[in-house]
Amino acid sequence: MSKTKRNRGVVAFLAITFGGTWVWLWVAHGVLGLSALNPLLQLPGFCVPGIAAVVVRRWVTREGFADAGLRLRPRAAWPYYLAAWLGPLALAAATMALAAVLGLWRPELSPLDELAPGMSRWTALLVLMLVVPLLTPVYWGEEFGWTSYLRPRLFGGRLVPSVVATGVIWAVWHYPLAFVGYTDFENMPLGLVIWTVSCLCQEVVLAWLFLRSRTVWVASLAHAGNNMVLFLLTGQLLGTGADGLGAIATMLLTTVPVAALAGWLAWRSRRRARALNAPPVRPVLHRAGDSARGSGQEGCIG
Repeated sequence: MSKTKRNRGVVAFLAITFGGTWVWLWVAHGVLGLSALNPLLQLPGFCVPGIAAVVVRRWVTREGFADAGLRLRPRAAWPYYLAAWLGPLALAAATMALAAVLGLWRPELSPLDELAPGMSRWTALLVLMLVVPLLTPVYWGEEFGWTSYLRPRLFGGRLVPSVVATGVIWAVWHYPLAFVGYTDFENMPLGLVIWTVSCLCQEVVLAWLFLRSRTVWVASLAHAGNNMVLFLLTGQLLGTGADGLGAIATMLLTTVPVAALAGWLAWRSRRRARALNAPPVRPVLHRAGDSARGSGQEGCIG
């Protein structure tokens, strides 16, 4: 595909995604009066990136879906599915451990009793973990757009700049939610900066999962877990009540282990790339009678 055609697709994707989502948020919240936490507001808006990617692939660039990662690939990708499912829970535990070490949280799990009235905290947590895979198709709408379509088409697909750009664009796409009650930043500019860093670190992890598993469904599962497990649990434990840390501190604390994971994955990927790109070691052929004497062979490989 030519560079001009690819750029036309990217512009069309961004126009449809930003225009469609932001117009819908204005209609749903400003005209219909829906809460930003209402699924009727969230679901249509969050599906727009996936719809935009379908439209662009099918009718704008006509490139098709060969590189979209639509196959489930359960046999080959199951370790990545498992990591995507359990990873957000592990990151939530790491966040709470960090908060406890810093003296910002006294280990107390009673707020989790409010997750599902009538259920014990552990039953509610188990149900939440079982529900996350069922919500994967919902978050496919974002991952099919951002990680599967946009990221590989920025900066010629070069990993570092394309991931950074996608993470920042994805964050900016979320910004209107901060003004309609989706989150309550005490300091709006600072909150948006931290949200941007959080999205960037998440995109590193999501892109790694997509590239390693070669299926967009793994990234979609991880995205569902980030929203429904990682940020839900840490928000419930740290940010609620009069003594809560607030949205900014909670998001910042949650971003720390995600950033650590993103940095580790980036380091591993760079190390692996160097190993793959290293020049091959060429065998040295010895002349007859040289150091091959013990073997009795001529021209042995050293």
